[in-house]
Amino acid sequence: MTQYSFIGTEVPRPDASDKAAGKALYIHDMVLPGMLYGKIKYSEYAHARIKHIDTSRAERLPGVRAVITGYNTPEIRIGFIRDNMPLKKDKVRQFRDEVAAVAAIDPEIAEEAVELIRVEYEELPAVFTPEDALKEGAPIVHETDARGRPKSDNLVPVAWNFVAGDVEKAKQEAAFIAEGRFQTPLIQQSCMGTAGCIAEFDLEGNLTIHTKTQIPFLAQNDFNRALAAIGLKGKNTRVTVPTLGGSFGTGLDTHGYEYIAILLAYKTGRPVKIVLNREEEFTTLSPRQPTETHIIQGCDKEGKLTLREVRMVLDNGAYTSWGATTPSVMMLPISSLYRVPNVLYEAKIVYTNNTYCQAMRGYGNPQAAWALECNLDDLAEKAGMDPFEFRMLNANIPDDTTPMGLNITSCGHEACLKTVADRLNWKQKRGKGRDKARGVGMASLFHVGGSGRVYRSDGTGIIMKLDDFGNVSVITGGIEMGQGFNSALALVSAEALGVTPDKVTVISGDTATCPWDVGTHASRGAFTAGNAAIMAAQKARDKIFRIASEHFMPRVHYKLKKRKKKDPDFEIPDLDYNRICDPSEFELKENVVFLKEEPDNPLLRVSLEEILREAHYREQGSMIISEAFYDPPNQMIDMKTGRGNLSATYIFGTHGAEVEVDRETGKVKILQFVAAHDVGKVINRQTIKGQIYGGMMQGLGYALCEEYKTDKGRNLNPNFLDYKIFSAPDVNFPIHIECIETDDKEGPFGAKGVGEPGLVPVAPAVANAIYDAIGVRIRDLPITPEKILSALKKKQ
Repeated sequence: MTQYSFIGTEVPRPDASDKAAGKALYIHDMVLPGMLYGKIKYSEYAHARIKHIDTSRAERLPGVRAVITGYNTPEIRIGFIRDNMPLKKDKVRQFRDEVAAVAAIDPEIAEEAVELIRVEYEELPAVFTPEDALKEGAPIVHETDARGRPKSDNLVPVAWNFVAGDVEKAKQEAAFIAEGRFQTPLIQQSCMGTAGCIAEFDLEGNLTIHTKTQIPFLAQNDFNRALAAIGLKGKNTRVTVPTLGGSFGTGLDTHGYEYIAILLAYKTGRPVKIVLNREEEFTTLSPRQPTETHIIQGCDKEGKLTLREVRMVLDNGAYTSWGATTPSVMMLPISSLYRVPNVLYEAKIVYTNNTYCQAMRGYGNPQAAWALECNLDDLAEKAGMDPFEFRMLNANIPDDTTPMGLNITSCGHEACLKTVADRLNWKQKRGKGRDKARGVGMASLFHVGGSGRVYRSDGTGIIMKLDDFGNVSVITGGIEMGQGFNSALALVSAEALGVTPDKVTVISGDTATCPWDVGTHASRGAFTAGNAAIMAAQKARDKIFRIASEHFMPRVHYKLKKRKKKDPDFEIPDLDYNRICDPSEFELKENVVFLKEEPDNPLLRVSLEEILREAHYREQGSMIISEAFYDPPNQMIDMKTGRGNLSATYIFGTHGAEVEVDRETGKVKILQFVAAHDVGKVINRQTIKGQIYGGMMQGLGYALCEEYKTDKGRNLNPNFLDYKIFSAPDVNFPIHIECIETDDKEGPFGAKGVGEPGLVPVAPAVANAIYDAIGVRIRDLPITPEKILSALKKKQ
């Protein structure tokens, strides 16, 4: 086994101290000279025609510098299929539709001006469920598609289907079949830092936008398209990313407020800042999609899975975002979690007059896992098998290809299942605690672990620059969102280059100075940037050793002579100090260059910074700067067949819960929770556990309490008083985290991506434990006391 200096250690995050001390600069903290403040007026109806907008009173308010609407600004098309515009004209399709905006000298005046804008509407019939939206004669949300062609239904024209084998034949031959319908609700990402941006133009018409995004280079492309729409074709956008207080998928799209800030900045010629407050974050940003799932799974008499049929309906809301592509990730566990030969998957994405939805951590996988893993327990019961044994029989294995064409390389699924079962004391507790209303349950996950190709390039660039003192700047297009990206990249860079982590500084978040990166999503940050850093480090080492070949022995001689001056008794070894070494003779570790053949000889060691200065202090000197671009060996999914090896490697995991249910109140008490993840290789033990802890906490909220409540399209709980998320006081039970290391050949030092999976199987693990405790199956999230009491009453 390879011995590493820093990989696998527990190191504080390099950005942690500034955040803890309040020194980190968030978008809320940024102030630019001459900056104005923007505010947006939103629709008063879920579906209506705009008859007239009167901005005259707002325009006359002292301190107002601009008032814009869709009628006095150029048309900019945004969204995944360009079915949205930053400012609406003619028609609104949801309560959060932007109809006007102002820029003023302070936030209070901007807010007052927005209130002075009067909009006359003609209310239209609306649809608020996919079922109603798909009925014959239902109101049409979009009368035309993005190309102006008439639409006659409310289906989003993005189809996701997958078929492998013969499901109907498998149904006829199956010994046991379990069927069920499951639902998941709208979920708010609940970032600590709310969204916002500052847009400003230089005198040449180029845009700089400081914004909360996970995709600075894709955003740059979107904003350049907007510049062309307003008459600035050929001009450029510089995107910078301030410190982020979480993102969880909200930064995968460009948003209406960003384009509105751009329009206001262009009109006023001054920087314009728009920052959402907490209520606006809830009501005007996009949550996770709700789903309705009909699932059928079957097995033979031995318990081996033979079929899986999943039909999903997703409430898309009024417009499309990248969230419309989440079925592509749902397809992964549906087709490939456990070994099942016959699979049918169909997803319908439906326009409604609800808030439109976008990505959230897990990107569709939590919705799929909810139905799949709950139904799997039902199937195990029908087959008369223990749910753990049933999963072990069908578990994924290494070096396998799934029906979707996913190439599984390393795989720790069985180890994860066994770890959870052992931690829960499964054999002694499963099915034996119903008299005390106690139970145990488990659920597994399958997710991309080596990025996920959703764009023509899935690459990450790295620039590595060394200064005269041995300090290393690692410049990346990836984004630190609180997930520990900088920590992982710093450790990988230090290990690969041969320096200590304190010498490494990660620089990111600026399209003008950082190399291209497709974005920080799909649990790809550490995986792709880590691989690129290893490549760049090797190039830097080659340069360092070439310089050392000429300067190493003379430098050693110089140091020995200095020592002789201080200590006359010291004898200088008789060596050839003018020898030109071969670069292959050297090694670099912990900031010191030495000869491989004599690694422990204290006399034949030269600090890296001495070698680096020698590179400068000569005629025709040089610098140590290297670059690398890593694009993983994966594929985009074929939209026609649903096949393609989406990721370079895949991550597996199993979660387990032990619960106690109060039959009188319906309240669920978590007694302990276990999470076992196949992580490939631990890079930083502190950050990887932090990711799993955080994901588990989000998953418990998803399971037990979180629900973005609406009434006819209007959000009813836009704050953390009414929208309950799990927090530290709720965790009064032991949590066991186990990292299963499978050393994946594609990963940086064997590591896999781990950012998202921590929340994926939490809800079904809890639901399965509740079923074990009291014998009732809750099929729609969240699992509230009211639902449990209702189910118990029906069971009587």
